[in-house]
Amino acid sequence: MNAVDLVPTVQPTAGPLPTLPGQVVENILRTAFVEDAPYGDITSATLLPPRAQATAWLVAREPGIFSGGDVFTAAMVMADPAAEVEQLIADGQPFAAGERIMRVTGLARGVLTAERIALNLTQRMSAIATQTAEYVRLIQGTRARVTDTRKTTPGLRALERYAVRCGGGHNHRFSLSDAVLAKDNHLAVLTGGDLAKLTAALAGVRAQLPHTVHFEVEVDRIEQIEPVLAAGVDTIMLDNFTNEQLVEGVALVGGRALVEASGNVNLSTIAGIARTGVDIISVGALTHSVRALDLGLDIAIEA
Repeated sequence: MNAVDLVPTVQPTAGPLPTLPGQVVENILRTAFVEDAPYGDITSATLLPPRAQATAWLVAREPGIFSGGDVFTAAMVMADPAAEVEQLIADGQPFAAGERIMRVTGLARGVLTAERIALNLTQRMSAIATQTAEYVRLIQGTRARVTDTRKTTPGLRALERYAVRCGGGHNHRFSLSDAVLAKDNHLAVLTGGDLAKLTAALAGVRAQLPHTVHFEVEVDRIEQIEPVLAAGVDTIMLDNFTNEQLVEGVALVGGRALVEASGNVNLSTIAGIARTGVDIISVGALTHSVRALDLGLDIAIEA
């Protein structure tokens, strides 16, 4: 069985991939090199001749969806500005075990100094893309889209969110600055738990927002839906609802807002959740609990 049997070959819902900002990648890599080689790589500097050249291939040990070509390239070039890097499998495309994904030629010292950083990041990004593709596959034929959450690795959100797109998923708000998302704790402070105050309180918030700011509210009980909708929100999040409650909630909303399902979402449950008619399914597991994909760097040293 090859990668095509295990993962989809297209991004069914996400469309064209976004561009990873070069400055963001550079900042992440500089931090990684300071951590991993603060005063250089003394092993490579001691063992390898300064001008020794190497050609290395990023090779898959298991099948998956690739993500991180620009990151791999930037890591190698940061260690050796003269390095030549070729991407053999595009981001968002499947690969089989044993396939070569990237090739780099340059100073052996540079290749080996960048090896672990390049592997760590592409292994994680490809794992996220591969897992996302499986979630997306399971909801094909429904109206729902899979989105990530803010449950990302601090400092790596841009890379992890990009990897979700490589797997065919969508992105939720990128940060707390991007949209209003009132969750249960916000509502508890805002209304003191008084359901009768909910519509007026949220309508007051809505009135303060520019028309360009998206307004989403989380509810955890059916009886909250109508008061929240009356405030004119854009999206309502049904948190930890059963599938039967989701069906009821979608019917109550009746197209007046987007409906997002959240909580208790995994590979076993997502298909049933999607069939309830929700528009969005947010999945924290896309980024917070993936196992790094097994990629390796096979190298040949030339004197």
